[in-house]
Amino acid sequence: MSDTQKKIPKRIANTIIQSLKGGVVPRTGLPYIAVGRKNEIDSLLRDVDIIADGGASFRFIVGRYGSGKSFLLQTMRSYVMDRGFAVVDADLSPERKLCGNNGQGLATYRELVQNMSTKTRPEGGALPLILDRWIQSVKTSAAAAGTSPSDPGFREAVEKQIFAVITSMNDLVHGFDFARLLTLYYQSSENGNDEMKACVLKWFRGEYATKTDARRELGVNVIITDDDWYDYMKLYAWFLRQAGYAGLIVMIDELVNIYKIPNSISRQYNYEKILTMYNDTLQGRAHYIGFLMSGTPQCIEDTRRGVYSYEALRSRLQEGRFSKDGTRDLLGPVIRLEPLTAEEMLVLCGKIAEIHAQLYSWNPGLFDTDLADFIRIEYERIGADSHITPREVIRDFIELLDILYQYPDSDVKTLLGSDQFVYAEDALSEQNSSAGGDDFASFTL
Repeated sequence: MSDTQKKIPKRIANTIIQSLKGGVVPRTGLPYIAVGRKNEIDSLLRDVDIIADGGASFRFIVGRYGSGKSFLLQTMRSYVMDRGFAVVDADLSPERKLCGNNGQGLATYRELVQNMSTKTRPEGGALPLILDRWIQSVKTSAAAAGTSPSDPGFREAVEKQIFAVITSMNDLVHGFDFARLLTLYYQSSENGNDEMKACVLKWFRGEYATKTDARRELGVNVIITDDDWYDYMKLYAWFLRQAGYAGLIVMIDELVNIYKIPNSISRQYNYEKILTMYNDTLQGRAHYIGFLMSGTPQCIEDTRRGVYSYEALRSRLQEGRFSKDGTRDLLGPVIRLEPLTAEEMLVLCGKIAEIHAQLYSWNPGLFDTDLADFIRIEYERIGADSHITPREVIRDFIELLDILYQYPDSDVKTLLGSDQFVYAEDALSEQNSSAGGDDFASFTL
């Protein structure tokens, strides 16, 4: 039995197999199926070091459906949480954009904050934990400075430390309002006012629809809106640093939903928002924050509807003359995912076979030659050179394992040689042209 079979918990094994079989990215257990993408990961981790030093970064991950964009994002999510970062992530959709006339930008903000994750809360919903940790760290700092928690002046000492954090935020856009809500949260926590704490969390999540509601429940005359939610992301990054985290990583997937906006003016407004974020990170107006956005080549490169239709972005992002397949510039703003090699897919299928065996407590009886035959057949099919992606290969392989498990008398060589094991180019094209969903591929150990 291999190390993978010995160590992987059954619930994680089930999550991995069911997610991959359903064509989506598992949010847990990624290291167990780690293969390839080392150069891309190394490049992105250099950005992470810069962010931790007070800088900022902005990268696009570009690849076809099923090529591994979402998988790469989830891999980075695990890496940066281990390095002390908080992560927020969201998929764009018809209801969630970067800006819009019906609150689509605010909807994206709400999704990001709802999915806020840390190493100790990787499943999301970490905002209350972060705020409580911040209060506790301030108290610990006050005690370390010589004021005992039993001292009558302890609360005053804590408030002085909070004031120092708040003062550092006042020069930032909306910093005063953000700091005021932090003070309200601390006071509510100290007074045991859970109702007020819930209202403050509601404000931080962007759930107040009108200023009147916020004024009635909190006594503040400001709310997070569709126009300024990005400014609050920068405030979160600054605050998280003060709260003991390394910074904030913002991950936004499915940029194709901006490409699909029928109104050209609405699309341009969304691209203008991207330009603002991009310029802030490169010009030093954002700190302790990094952005990762992913999309298909068409939604990036199409000069009529894609990101490149916005000239200011095209001139900043377009590759130069020296970058090409096999020698891509991974230090540029756009990282293009190249196809996985047959050797990498072979290793990945071997890992999946071990996990499947452990999950269902059986022995697939697959030899290395069987795996090699499976990969060879997949890559030799019509259209594989231009259309095959890890998603299709993995789903085929898990189906093969399922059949072998359910029908013990089945023979792997017979299954691989059957006429039903067909991978037509037109079927691939139809599948790749369909909309969205998470995509996956391999990634680094």
